[in-house]
Amino acid sequence: MIDYSEQNKKAWEYNAYDFWVNNSGKPSDRAKKDLENPKGMLRKYVNYFERYEGIKIANICGSCGKKAIPLAILGSEVTIFDISEDNKRYALEVADAANVNIDFVVGDVLEIDINKYEEYFDVIFMEGGVLHYFHDISQFMKIMNQLLKLNGRMICSDFHPFQKISDILEVEQPTMSYFSTEVFEGEMAHARFFPDEIRRQIPLCSYRKYTLSEIINVVIENGFIFNRFDEHPAWTNKDVPGEFTIVAKKAGIQV
Repeated sequence: MIDYSEQNKKAWEYNAYDFWVNNSGKPSDRAKKDLENPKGMLRKYVNYFERYEGIKIANICGSCGKKAIPLAILGSEVTIFDISEDNKRYALEVADAANVNIDFVVGDVLEIDINKYEEYFDVIFMEGGVLHYFHDISQFMKIMNQLLKLNGRMICSDFHPFQKISDILEVEQPTMSYFSTEVFEGEMAHARFFPDEIRRQIPLCSYRKYTLSEIINVVIENGFIFNRFDEHPAWTNKDVPGEFTIVAKKAGIQV
């Protein structure tokens, strides 16, 4: 495992299961919400899926299964790739309570077993701040392309690079030059929700934030054709961008 991935893993396994129970509910309660309104639980992402039934989805850095389980309820075959054993525990308990099956592969996304998963998935789906965990975004996108079937779709939704110069989403990470290529250490996403005495003990993550042009170009350079690019307002201020979503197809001729 890459050194910085091991560092990120320690952060994402620090009290993570208890965090999800306290913030998303007991697995049985979370499953009930997912079953009642799976499309509602997908929120804006519901608009990016052409269908659900019978498709294979790779949920990259899928965390506690908050989007994977609604997708499974809607009929998709979902595999989560994530670095945290605690996330796996919570996700599988919710899936069991919802009476659906998901696969959960714990490990570094850059070390996915390509021999097993090459051209396996119809859809690659990621959301909620993923790209900044990977120091080599080109290597990351190459693997995403390898996982997809020809003409498969990647749905990549992430924090807007505007975050580099302004903490508009209030995640309490340092700001920097928009064009900075610096790798830096910062708190994991949920650290700010813990009491200060615990927060100080949570290991830091290693981040590399990208510009919008870096992200767009690396998608193109790794064999994708854009279908859509949307910008979404920040949840803290509707006048500025907070997130974006790319929908892109793996280039190839359908046979």
